[in-house]
Amino acid sequence: MSIATVFEIVLAAVVLGLGVWTIVVPETFSATVGFVAYGLLVALVWVRLDAVDVALTEAAIGGGLGGVLLLGAAARLRDADLMAEKTPGTLRASAAALSVLMAAALAGAVLVLPDPAPTLAPAAVAKAGATSLSNPVTNVLMAFRAMDTMLEKIVLLLAVVGVWSLASDFAWGGRPGPRHEADPRGVLVFLARLLPPIGIVVGIHVLWAGADQPGGAFQGGAILASMWLLAIMTGLADTPSVSLRWIRLILVAGPGLFLVVGLVGLLFDDAFLSYPPALAKPLILGIEVTMTLTIAATLGLLLAGAPERSAQP
Repeated sequence: MSIATVFEIVLAAVVLGLGVWTIVVPETFSATVGFVAYGLLVALVWVRLDAVDVALTEAAIGGGLGGVLLLGAAARLRDADLMAEKTPGTLRASAAALSVLMAAALAGAVLVLPDPAPTLAPAAVAKAGATSLSNPVTNVLMAFRAMDTMLEKIVLLLAVVGVWSLASDFAWGGRPGPRHEADPRGVLVFLARLLPPIGIVVGIHVLWAGADQPGGAFQGGAILASMWLLAIMTGLADTPSVSLRWIRLILVAGPGLFLVVGLVGLLFDDAFLSYPPALAKPLILGIEVTMTLTIAATLGLLLAGAPERSAQP
């Protein structure tokens, strides 16, 4: 048995154990921390499966932004721990049984797949030259399932609108979330001054490398959003007023450009989101750059929450 095999067995055991612990632990904060650690370990699993693009997304969302969102929710739901103590044992047993049945159903679905499993990978590889992009994942997201990719970003935009709609009439158009303050001599403030310049460069690199290597708009945008939120959490920056025109333009720029390119393809190539071969790569890169800014702003504002304060500083 090789070292790599031993590592994979240990990793699988730790992931499974951590997943079970996250479900059964009664404290909300402990469950949240367990979920964040679970997301980071799952990212390692994706790396071992040679799915680096998925690993980057899992680390950024499952272990990063998703963890921040859940920690904020846990802080606002302090009474949840008291409610958990009153949960009937039958309800917990039913939830556990349902989880086991779901896991068994998924395992059964995987085991009954034919060998080799049906795949569109050969067709995607055969047509990869049409977009001049070497990264097969980007090819699939921007060509084979471009409609789904565009609609996913529209869903994120609608999610922001939904969060904003939770604001009171007094706070509508104001700044999301509370004004954070941190110890100016603390470690968190030091990291907030040190990491954002590095994170911005890394985010831009991940975006640009996505054409030929693992990366892309979502991963790059998630990194940029993390750096922005770090500055906000330490008080070095404040959340912008949701009534600002430039914020709203950034939020609609990505889906808007995606839609315009799709309509141009419909007019000149008789198919929605059909890229002219000579312009395929520039158009896709233009969409990716714009979507990176939109994703960064969308994720940051989603985590900031509904407007709570006046638009004035």
